Amino acid sequence: MTATPPQQRPAPGHTAPGHTAPGRRAADPSSAGTPAQRRIPAAAKVAAGDLVDVAMTVNGTDVTVSVPARMHLADVLREHLGLTGTHLGCEHGVCGMCTVLVDGDAARACLLFAVQCEGAEVTTVEGLGTADDQHPLQQAFSAHHGLQCGFCTPGMLMSGYDLLTNGPEGTAVAPEELPEQMSGVICRCTGYRGILAAVADVAAEHPDGLPGPRNCASRTLVGRGGARPADAGSAEGGPDAGPAVPEEVRIPAGAPSATVSVRSELSSDVASVWNVIDDFDLLARCLPGAELVEILDESRYRGRATIALGPVKLRFEGLAQVVEREPAEHRLNVLAQGADAGGSATRAVIRLRVEPGADGGSVLVADADLHLSGRIAQFGRALAGDVSRRLFEQFGRSVDEAARTGQAPDATSTGPSPLRMAAGATLDTLRSAALRIRARVWGRARARRARR
Repeated sequence: MTATPPQQRPAPGHTAPGHTAPGRRAADPSSAGTPAQRRIPAAAKVAAGDLVDVAMTVNGTDVTVSVPARMHLADVLREHLGLTGTHLGCEHGVCGMCTVLVDGDAARACLLFAVQCEGAEVTTVEGLGTADDQHPLQQAFSAHHGLQCGFCTPGMLMSGYDLLTNGPEGTAVAPEELPEQMSGVICRCTGYRGILAAVADVAAEHPDGLPGPRNCASRTLVGRGGARPADAGSAEGGPDAGPAVPEEVRIPAGAPSATVSVRSELSSDVASVWNVIDDFDLLARCLPGAELVEILDESRYRGRATIALGPVKLRFEGLAQVVEREPAEHRLNVLAQGADAGGSATRAVIRLRVEPGADGGSVLVADADLHLSGRIAQFGRALAGDVSRRLFEQFGRSVDEAARTGQAPDATSTGPSPLRMAAGATLDTLRSAALRIRARVWGRARARRARR
């Protein structure tokens, strides 16, 4: 099998393939400096079925992936690095949904082989900004409602960034030119006017140039196919190094995405249960899917948690911070935040309290305010609340067993796995929806009969 790079780099994301907008210079196939020509030798041969190691920098993180020579960059970003913000539409370089930046220029990730990106710097929509630190383009898209279904939004954002950064006029581009300049990404619904207004607004507000991406820093990128850091063999940058840990947890302002309150009646007495709550290592092992990775100090802990919502499995890396511990009142308040490689993020205010119960037992009260963003937020308040409630119910059973035995319970002895709990919550949500629909249909039929 011969991996031969294309003769021409994919067209920029903000102009239609084969078309150069007024004032734009068309890609030169003979230019020796194009990334497509400097990645790999034209005569490089790879046996069928063999994998090729490709080292590149993605959103500021040096990674190495082992992939087939003909795997496209879009598939590597999504499957191997978990960066699912790069969407796949036509997979023929026409719709522009998969637009990313390669060495600072827009490119179609569905047309570019990953091996062509050896040594390249790739920036995806995840690198533009975060929910708490959005890029001006992201802020403008939100303010102007430049989206409906959202499928074209990543491509539009990256295309707009490339236009205002690399276009011949930069941020001085005239608003009347935007419909043609942005024509390389196809919107499937009704967001065009908002998109153009957002890009024009950002151009007007930054006459001296567009700010750079705000979320390009070293982190752990792991998808379904797996990847390893470029310095995987080093002591400091190995695969277990984990993402950078913030100094403190920051809870966003505004109403939470979901709230949960669970009261669990336990057979263990208050003192025994508090001993578990006060031991953060033991406490973490009682929470389904959670793992304590590192004790940073007496109030901050780095950890990870795995949860499945239907077909989506999320693996969060993050920080837990104890902000209030009252042994006399048997009360513990914790702030937690975590993010996964696919862009999901969660922040939570967790309040635990132990009260006396019946027959010498106790009651564990767990309240939580959840702030969700990314894929996990797409499941809605009801499902997120149901899954969290089931997690806290199993957490209560685990704490009760740990209080009796003094040891962390076996995962299989305290109830269903997080995956089964998520499946149960999903089924409950579907059953409730079916009952509501059935009641609505029955009510309409009854009203029609009454009118006859």
